[in-house]
Amino acid sequence: MKPGLVLLATLVVVVACSEKPEAPPAPATAERIVSLAPNLTELLFTVGAGSQLVAVSAWSDYPREVLELPVVGDAFTVDQEQLALSNPDLLLVWESGTPAHVVDDLRGLGYNVVRIRTRSLNDVADALVQIGELTGHVAEAEKAAAVYRGELQSLRDRYSSLPQIRVFYQVAARPLYTINNEHYISELISVCGGENIFKDLSDLAPTVDVEAVVDRDPEVLLASTEAGDDAFAEWGRWPEMSANRIGNHFLLPADEIGRATTRVIIAGNAMCLALQQARINRDSAARG
Repeated sequence: MKPGLVLLATLVVVVACSEKPEAPPAPATAERIVSLAPNLTELLFTVGAGSQLVAVSAWSDYPREVLELPVVGDAFTVDQEQLALSNPDLLLVWESGTPAHVVDDLRGLGYNVVRIRTRSLNDVADALVQIGELTGHVAEAEKAAAVYRGELQSLRDRYSSLPQIRVFYQVAARPLYTINNEHYISELISVCGGENIFKDLSDLAPTVDVEAVVDRDPEVLLASTEAGDDAFAEWGRWPEMSANRIGNHFLLPADEIGRATTRVIIAGNAMCLALQQARINRDSAARG
């Protein structure tokens, strides 16, 4: 499954998994770990615990070393036979993406399951520290978290106070999905000095009508590169919408924007540069 579809699937199930994550247990350092989410797989490598991974979920493809590991399923279904063969002493699941009943079933079978929360930008740093504690890589995790926090703050310092610009982020076109203010992508928009036009909606990943987008008149349309060059083709029917009139259509790197890992900083840099170019385009159009 492509990164955007993974993100969309996660957004759909997040309501069922929205309670606060429990504090991690304090057993001996885990030596045989199974990750049931691609972003958690990546975070394990980020803290230096990649060698302790014995199996991963489907769509785990970064770093490339994970392609050599057995796959035990995904956030929704688990291959119990393959999981048993992996003999893990720790299962990491994505708190926002693994349904509660899957977690309950795994615990019922006797597995040590820890849910990791990566819903917000700050959660990524906290997840690094938590994973470091679970895997015996505390120093590496704290260093990675500090670097990530510093890079995020640098983006915020540079861009968040710039003139605001209205943004529509298109997760998927059919049906038309976006994100509200609670999602980390909306946080990135704010970091870059933008305003998510659907920040006020109650659902984390609401479906919206085309007419609602046109009515809120975004000055920028954003999507991931997964959507391809024709991501915004259908919006051409509304030439007077500000984003079309100004020519503000931008694609962001799919893997980096679609997974809550330290690579979201790459997406943030791309987004901030896009929104800065969008302001330039807006000012140029206003001068006629």
